[in-house]
Amino acid sequence: MIISIRHIATILGLLFIYTAYSQKDPFDISLEPLEIPGLGGLQSYAYGQSEGKWLIIGGRLDGLHRRQPFASFDQAGHNNQLIVVDPISKKKWTASIASLSIPLQEQLKSTNMEFYQKGKYLYLLGGYGYSATLGDHTTFSNLTAIDVPGTIDAVINNANLESYSRQITDPQFQVTGGRLEKINNTFYLVGGQKFLGRYNPMGPNHGPGFVQTYTDQIRKFNLIDDGKTITVEHLPSLTDSDHLHRRDYNVSPQIMPNGKEGITAFSGVFQKTVNLPFLNCVNIDSVDFQVNDAFTQYYNHYHCANFPIYSESQNEMHTVFFGGIAQYFDSLGILTQNNDVPFVKTIARVSRNSNGVMAEYKLPIEMPTFLGAGSELIINENLPRYPNGVIKYDELTNDTSLIGYIYGGISSTAPNIFWTNEGKQSNASSQIFKVLLSKTGVTGTHDINEHSIGTLQLKVYPNPNDGNFIVKYHLIKTTDVKISLFDIEGKLIESQIFKNQQMGDNTFSKIVKSIMKGGNIIVNIETEYEKAKQQIIIKY
Repeated sequence: MIISIRHIATILGLLFIYTAYSQKDPFDISLEPLEIPGLGGLQSYAYGQSEGKWLIIGGRLDGLHRRQPFASFDQAGHNNQLIVVDPISKKKWTASIASLSIPLQEQLKSTNMEFYQKGKYLYLLGGYGYSATLGDHTTFSNLTAIDVPGTIDAVINNANLESYSRQITDPQFQVTGGRLEKINNTFYLVGGQKFLGRYNPMGPNHGPGFVQTYTDQIRKFNLIDDGKTITVEHLPSLTDSDHLHRRDYNVSPQIMPNGKEGITAFSGVFQKTVNLPFLNCVNIDSVDFQVNDAFTQYYNHYHCANFPIYSESQNEMHTVFFGGIAQYFDSLGILTQNNDVPFVKTIARVSRNSNGVMAEYKLPIEMPTFLGAGSELIINENLPRYPNGVIKYDELTNDTSLIGYIYGGISSTAPNIFWTNEGKQSNASSQIFKVLLSKTGVTGTHDINEHSIGTLQLKVYPNPNDGNFIVKYHLIKTTDVKISLFDIEGKLIESQIFKNQQMGDNTFSKIVKSIMKGGNIIVNIETEYEKAKQQIIIKY
């Protein structure tokens, strides 16, 4: 068999990647529970902070939305209060938003608003919720500026709130489930959707019906705010209906390999051709965006608490994710695929080295329950950070540093509850965790997910299945392929070798009748240059 120079270079590149990512882990992460008396549960909210106190706005008081249109996103689950929390004194204060104007009330009690704090102002965009003005659920087309320190003082002192909020309307901001970040002085509204009407899992033409429109865009704008008047200067949007068709996901500020500010959009839902999460990421800089298909993210697909940290001396960027919802999870060291996309406990990091290569690691700790979806990590304001909020790893001088606090999110009683959800299978968590990072004496082992940097891109569908499934994989060159099936005890079920499989995408169909319902199968694929395995679920 003849191997081209290009193929040799690819194989050597893979070996380099594995070697580069076998070095010492950069830090340990630990969680420490913190209780605030009287603080209720909340998920999918917005927040700002000032002098160590948090201002929490909007979000839901309940857990995973129910599948029945009459019960999904009902008014009883709206957060109708402004909440102030002091994690140091362990105190909380609340104030009703009923004294504010109707347009302000309707947006400020919505869920999945995009938000960003610049100086003392917290900017809130869009959000989904019930509008009494329209008599229906909608995505709001507002931008609201909140004076964070002024509002915190007003809530604590039971004073008038009206003078601390300003609002404008702009159809470009009618977005929910996107994320708002900033590169230099320009705002980036990344992804999201416009959702009008009541949710219905049967689709837009069933029951009351709804309208769902993904933005498929990165919407860029400059904001001029003199404290009285808000002026928006819209810049040309970046559009890609295939790769920017994302919502309800993690978007994190980054320091790019060239040392400049950027943003990365991690995973998200849903792919245009199938109701599954994206597994790649999109790197965004001040000029354009680049889809990274050389990296695959298997963990933490929906939005969850996360934080970015960068080492200038090593030119390494790390983003750490806490729990949430994902298509994949680790089971006894084997990557397991579940296309029902369950709640997970996984804590993982995605790291980029000085060569721009990204890889995924599973940390040795997990969330204590199926927790994390719709939570936020409220950063420690005293940490050394870049202007875009990325933590400066090299300037953390203490043995252990307080990164911030995880608050809220959906806590589920089981991995998959959607079709059995009657409102009791999950709740909005009131739990707070201190997130601690240690640079010295690192003892844990961050397990590299070799699939994340591999080229085989192994996928099995449907999964769960009834023993009838398809294995899909990608080859970087023509080669022999060995596919083996094992039971959960490691006993070989069968094995086949396929000669001279062509470069590109390949599929293998299989029916296995020897595995009982509720059992699992390990699919192992092997080429001359790479191996991969995944566990699948026999459910039906």
